[in-house]
Amino acid sequence: MQYTATIEEENKEIANRYKDLLKGTYEVLTKEDKNLIRKAFEVAVDAHSEQRRKTGEPYIYHPIAVAKIVANEIGLGAVSIASALLHDVVEDTSYTIDDMEQLFGEKIAKIVSGLTKISKLNKESNASIQAENFRKMLLTLHDDVRVILIKIADRLHNMQTMNAMPEHKQLKIASETLYIYAPLAHRLGLYNIKTELEDLGLKYTEPEVYNDILQKIEESHKEKDEYLERFTTILKKGLDKENIKCEIKGRFKSIFSIRSKMRKQNVTFDEVYDKFAIRIIYNPKKQDEKFQAWKIYSIVTDYFKPNPSRLRDWISQPKSTGYEALHITVIGPDGKWVEVQIRSERMNEIAEKGYAAHVKYKQGEDNESGLEIWLNRLKETLESQNSNAVDFVEDFKLNLYAKEIFVFTPLGDIKSLPKGASALDFAFSIHTDVGLKCRGAKVNGKLVPLSFQLKSGDQVEVFTSNTNKPNSRWLDFVITARAKTKIKAALREEEKLIADEGKAILQRKLRHLKITFNEKIVNELVNYFNLKTSFDLFYRMGNGAIDNKQLKSFVTQRNSRILNFFKTKLRRGPSKEFVNTEEVTTKFDSLVFGVDEERLDYKLSKCCNPIAGDKVFGFLTINDGIKVHKINCPNAISLQSNYAYRILKAKWIDSTKQDFKIILKVSGVDKSGIVNQLTRIISNYKQVFIHSINIAANEGVFDGKVSLSVQNSSQLNRLINSVKRIEGVEKVERVNTL
Repeated sequence: MQYTATIEEENKEIANRYKDLLKGTYEVLTKEDKNLIRKAFEVAVDAHSEQRRKTGEPYIYHPIAVAKIVANEIGLGAVSIASALLHDVVEDTSYTIDDMEQLFGEKIAKIVSGLTKISKLNKESNASIQAENFRKMLLTLHDDVRVILIKIADRLHNMQTMNAMPEHKQLKIASETLYIYAPLAHRLGLYNIKTELEDLGLKYTEPEVYNDILQKIEESHKEKDEYLERFTTILKKGLDKENIKCEIKGRFKSIFSIRSKMRKQNVTFDEVYDKFAIRIIYNPKKQDEKFQAWKIYSIVTDYFKPNPSRLRDWISQPKSTGYEALHITVIGPDGKWVEVQIRSERMNEIAEKGYAAHVKYKQGEDNESGLEIWLNRLKETLESQNSNAVDFVEDFKLNLYAKEIFVFTPLGDIKSLPKGASALDFAFSIHTDVGLKCRGAKVNGKLVPLSFQLKSGDQVEVFTSNTNKPNSRWLDFVITARAKTKIKAALREEEKLIADEGKAILQRKLRHLKITFNEKIVNELVNYFNLKTSFDLFYRMGNGAIDNKQLKSFVTQRNSRILNFFKTKLRRGPSKEFVNTEEVTTKFDSLVFGVDEERLDYKLSKCCNPIAGDKVFGFLTINDGIKVHKINCPNAISLQSNYAYRILKAKWIDSTKQDFKIILKVSGVDKSGIVNQLTRIISNYKQVFIHSINIAANEGVFDGKVSLSVQNSSQLNRLINSVKRIEGVEKVERVNTL
């Protein structure tokens, strides 16, 4: 839809949007606050007056929208609202940071400067540079957390308005959002924003999956409202009887969350048993907040039977983000499982607005908050320059989303760690020196190995020795970014000496082999030995892992191996015209790549086993040419975010026929002759071959796997639908392994 509006209409709309921005916060703002925001608005309008968004709309719509998210959804104050209005002024116009400082003071200038640096960093395409930039961006968390909060708001509005962008940019930005921004929002307690970022990320990375679940949710809304009414009616009796003032809300879980459950549990939308949650938000009496939460819990479980294993008590021990609530899963009407969340109004505001609300309610307290402890540790980890940036971002991302456990020191202090953390992770959480010198641990009074996985409630005691040193095996079982970074840094110090010696040895040996030592040769050697960096190469030379025989083998193969795929793409001949049709027939069984639809050598990735007709993309590897992945491959988001410049579009075209080996898992009610029916139906499909059948029956049910060769996904889908029609067959799905 083309954008059309007159100047008068645009000015009126800008004024309306500005009023809407202030609507939610107007009463709490002082006169000075309002003047500051008004001044920032006028500067932003003037600075962006000649700019337009991709949609054709005035650019100022974007800063106003970001400021509105900052004010209403995150709950930040006037300084942040003004900074959000100005966040693109220095980057996109003639205004400078000095101008910002003169007009608005040092604080706003510093925030705008931080946001400008992040915008420049995110335009890099090289993976290692991008990862290093993420590290620099995260450093702003500690300098002034408002910088990253405004950046998250900026990313949210960009995701909300991405329709006008080219598809490849949508994919890159959405992948990057799922890869780093959604986990960051989660870690800062911005659960509403985190949920929307995840849903929008899925919308652009897997649009068909997103739209399918969205449609099913919309179709189920009436059913949800009716069910909530029944649940609430029953519960209200008990709550009213105890004179508890509260609000009961019901909501569907997010599209991304439902899709994750479908994938993790290998079930359909209809089989996800807890698609919506019910939230009880109560208004507590003073000094009675915690007691009242457990009282509501007692009332809920009086009416509905709880699942004891699904109780989550984040009131007695809040999450390190500051999140507090009681979560219980109960059997509601019609025997359906329902998750019930119990929160006070204070807890609910912290849950929805995260850091800003956490700080608001913490004023006057002496204890250092869990979030501030995390920020302090984060700064220490980020400032270490010894770890590989890509590895660091991967580790950091995993830690952002990790579920928490709570363990005790010998003195009874509580420590929060990610689920799956080892005794050694605990040692590093105490202090870096304790971790590096750790030689043993006791858990609940018993000696355990350093790799011992801790559980909530464990009491941990660590033993140290000044002569103890870290070793590379530690990296196999620590999971926290802090522990990994510190171990790698310590190992690097020792490795550096070996690598320096190894570099000298390599120069000497190459000279004997009449090869000039230079950067090109070093890169070829790194690729030849499947290493990541030149440092790894020099280190292996220094410790003797690479010997003379291996170096000579490299020299003999040097001219025959294709080391740089980007310069030596192998063409298979001219591509045939791509037929623009949704139906993939048996003739569509070969791939073309890129805008020019070139036919290039490729390999099918083993992580997702694509077949003809699957929606796929190509990834340019360093040593293995093009690897083809399905768009919903578990590794797709990481590849598309970190290596967008190495992603190739891929399409299936008509070529010589090729068979693909797949495995079907079949299960259902055991009936006589079901195997015969199964083999007969499969045999009716031309050019579908059965390799093996393995079916077992047990007490009236059966399950098994069938190994087949098919030509493409269209043929496979028709086959699956035919098998599903066999009486007794309940479920048919494609799996990766026998």
